[in-house]
Amino acid sequence: MLVGYVSDERYVALVDVALEFVNARGESWEARSRATGAVYVDAPSGTYTVTLQRPGYGAKRSQIELPTARPHQFRLLSDGLSGYVWPKWARSGEPGEFRVHSVEQYHLELWRYGWVPEFVRSLGWHDEHGPRATMQVTPDGDYTQTGVEWNKVGYCSPTHKQFVAAPERSGLYYFRARTPSGSTFAFPWIVAPQQPTAPLAVLASNITWNVYNSFGGRSNYIHADEFPPVPTVNSRYDLKRYADAEHMTWNCASYAPLSFDRPEPFNHLDFDEQITDPIQGRQACHLAPAEWRLLGWLENRGRSYDYYAETQLDDGTLDLSAYRALITAVHPEYWTRRMYDRVKQWVFQAGGRLLYLGGNGLNCEVELSGSSMRVHNGQITGLDVAGVGAESRLALRHESEANLVGVVFTPPGAMTGAPYQVVDASHWAFEHTGLKNGDLFGMKSLHRRCPGGASGHETDKISPSSPKNTRLLAQGLNPDGGGAHLVHFDTPHGGGVFSVGSISWVSSLPVDEQVAQITDNAIRRFLE
Repeated sequence: MLVGYVSDERYVALVDVALEFVNARGESWEARSRATGAVYVDAPSGTYTVTLQRPGYGAKRSQIELPTARPHQFRLLSDGLSGYVWPKWARSGEPGEFRVHSVEQYHLELWRYGWVPEFVRSLGWHDEHGPRATMQVTPDGDYTQTGVEWNKVGYCSPTHKQFVAAPERSGLYYFRARTPSGSTFAFPWIVAPQQPTAPLAVLASNITWNVYNSFGGRSNYIHADEFPPVPTVNSRYDLKRYADAEHMTWNCASYAPLSFDRPEPFNHLDFDEQITDPIQGRQACHLAPAEWRLLGWLENRGRSYDYYAETQLDDGTLDLSAYRALITAVHPEYWTRRMYDRVKQWVFQAGGRLLYLGGNGLNCEVELSGSSMRVHNGQITGLDVAGVGAESRLALRHESEANLVGVVFTPPGAMTGAPYQVVDASHWAFEHTGLKNGDLFGMKSLHRRCPGGASGHETDKISPSSPKNTRLLAQGLNPDGGGAHLVHFDTPHGGGVFSVGSISWVSSLPVDEQVAQITDNAIRRFLE
């Protein structure tokens, strides 16, 4: 009978895995997984301990009851080096537990990422004597919903706990792990201050990081709603996004949760990477490695800031009333309604100043619950809460984000890159740039997924939902009228919003002096 399937951390089928089923009487049955990962065994009803082995993967034991109501999803973790800290965000002085998967001993260090990565401290070598004792295991089933729960199996002794106190200085930190054989892996830690130390706060887009994280086999873009019943054998055959011409990325009534309790491979930074190096790869250009370019640039310009996770805005750790200005940057696509409403009230009623240095931001509502989140996807062909065509997924459930940031994402211009052209050179944003109407700027960029300039990857534009006093300052020259709109508006109670409408903007900051000067002008004005 079909008992289940065996897959790896990407939900890819594993063939020729050896499985031994042992019941309470010590009787055993042997099976091997087939090409689809399927496991068949003829064994009587009862409770079984199942041991799984395959070269290149960590052996493990599972408990199952036969017969199964539905095929059991056995999961194995491939050999290698990976890790994360839990929780992934903290205030200075609070503990974080580093959770590292390695099949050999590893050395760990903590670094802070400013203009130049700065060594903080060594966390020593880790090896628990036993063979492959620093290897982690993952639960069976869809642990993208529940978390990988590393440091749970075999870490019951107090001497095996692996905690470190968050440093006093707020910022973006990275743990760097390396092994004697040369493997390396780096994973981020968001450290907020215990008390505000600067007039400027910066938000990490850690909700977006999690939404794009496919560790475990699911993200909001791969099997967004839930796992299919059979693991992937070949993506081009099996994933609907490739094999079904009618498939829509978001086409379901509801979506299973996505846990934060997972490693984030897309946020890895090479140990020798410098802030002015081109950003390589498909994902790094819109996740933490790109956001580092903003933080380092701020410090190089002498701008003090406090750093927070978006989740700390949601839970109230970030007190907006303590800050004159707030920056959200690169790709803050997924926000909770509570975050949106708090920032909007702060800007429109309390005189707060918001710098939106990103693109396709605040576009979709999520709900947070414990260590997981649920995404409320929807089609922009639907109607918004007012019964008219929705401008975004947020508008389907609440209101268009253009009400707050002045612009909203539209598909034209996506996956392209281009410079901006000045539209209103009289605005203070262009002070000390020498730019005139019609001039181009933002030609230089570190963004390598969509090269071409500071307007790119995904771009936002003014819409009917934008405040009536939204002022267009510059526009990207992306094809099909898809250029990002650089805008500014003030609010009646002394607040203001400055928006660049482009994911690629921050990737130009360290290398394009005019983009840097415009951004510096906006920060200086908003801190006055």
